[in-house]
Amino acid sequence: MLGILGVIIALGLLIALAYRGFSILIISPLTALIAVIFAGDMPLMASYTQIFMPALGSFIIQYFPLFMLGAIFGKLMEDSGAAQALSRKIVARLGSQRAVLAVILACAILTYGGVSLFVVAFAVYPLAVQLFREGNIPKRLIPATIAVGAFTFTMTALPGTPSIQNAIPMPFFGTTLFAAPGLGIITGAIMLGLSLVWLNWRVAQAHAANEGYGEAPEVALQRTPELREQALGRGFDINELGEGRADEKEERLPSFAIALAPLVVVIVVNLVLVSLVLPRLDTSYLELPLFGSTSLAAVGGLWAVIIALTVAILLLIGLNYRRFTNLNGSLDQGAAASVLPIFNTASQVGFGAVIAALPAFLLIRDAVLQLGGDNPLVSLALSVGLLAGLTGSASGGMSIVLETLGSTFIEQAEAANISLDLMHRVTVVAAGSIDSLPHSGAVITLLAISGLTHREAYFDLFMAAIVMPLIALLVLLVLGSMFGSF
Repeated sequence: MLGILGVIIALGLLIALAYRGFSILIISPLTALIAVIFAGDMPLMASYTQIFMPALGSFIIQYFPLFMLGAIFGKLMEDSGAAQALSRKIVARLGSQRAVLAVILACAILTYGGVSLFVVAFAVYPLAVQLFREGNIPKRLIPATIAVGAFTFTMTALPGTPSIQNAIPMPFFGTTLFAAPGLGIITGAIMLGLSLVWLNWRVAQAHAANEGYGEAPEVALQRTPELREQALGRGFDINELGEGRADEKEERLPSFAIALAPLVVVIVVNLVLVSLVLPRLDTSYLELPLFGSTSLAAVGGLWAVIIALTVAILLLIGLNYRRFTNLNGSLDQGAAASVLPIFNTASQVGFGAVIAALPAFLLIRDAVLQLGGDNPLVSLALSVGLLAGLTGSASGGMSIVLETLGSTFIEQAEAANISLDLMHRVTVVAAGSIDSLPHSGAVITLLAISGLTHREAYFDLFMAAIVMPLIALLVLLVLGSMFGSF
């Protein structure tokens, strides 16, 4: 019983300290070792050097190329003006009368093409400010609107999205980014549709109450220095953020077609590789110990994403070479920007590995597996969603569950004749269902960018980024249980 209490205390401290802005790199090992102390019969230093650190290192070894290439791609999209060009085109086409839809679509196209959600938030926020002011829509709805386009259906549901969340389950299940495409499209459509209904209803409420845009962002930013500090502590520079950024000269921006081309390449190259190219290659050498005694099913999905992002980066540079004022600087900044996010997530994986090694975890594991009864899909969704919520990270939560219980869920799926493609999609959607709690780094950063407090903006963000994805997850579980993967 004392061991379970230690796990609860460790998780509670992790949440509280993360919310206060303490570095995950520091608090993950510290809180894990607190749980070890409560366990009583586990060596403290060995738990750190022989369990925590190897788990952290294993995650970095496996996923660093995706984090690095994704960060570089996002930085190049930003510095070339491609992100702004795409956003402006969509906004101009839809106008302030459809401000909510315009902002969501601008975010969605960028994130589905592989641009980091943080880069998207920085790129779209100034345009959202302009649209919401013109439409006299309360500023407090901007974070929820950006979250729908960047944190929900394009991150977890749509097949082919190169998000790290969609990539993490691939080596565990031997799947690709396109796992369960039909179910993914249905789930994504539900998230988008319900969120649009909610946000448009809230806009109508505000107009009926004669509520306008609200205060200027610079006033709010001065009023919320703690949010700025927490965002900076997570590696995101918001010092240069301002609404004037939306006034960049048009002639510096690429055309819509040039801006869109790299995003299309990411998806198309990925699809061609996983469906046509890689399956025809002789990869028997992967069975050798030199290459990890693995298989194409385990690594093919990662290979495809790595190659697709690399090709897209090269195309992006080629099409926009003259638009970069400092290409080397952009590449360096993009690569550097990948380090903190992957170490944060890897530290959470290390935390989970230590917890999984404790004797008390056997009781926790059995309780988790019983939550779904005889349906492993439900058990998987509940455990992934719970851990993602507790850690405030979709990637961190699913990584912990897959590292500790992945083999168990695979055995249960095979015994129940459940497709691993379906397990993949349920894992990703569940991870993105309750990860956006108040202590989430993404939520804190988005509020800091917007210059708003949790009290002002979090309710609508909660409805759009948690409640609606939870409803979509429920539909996914029902359809998957009834019809399997499609």
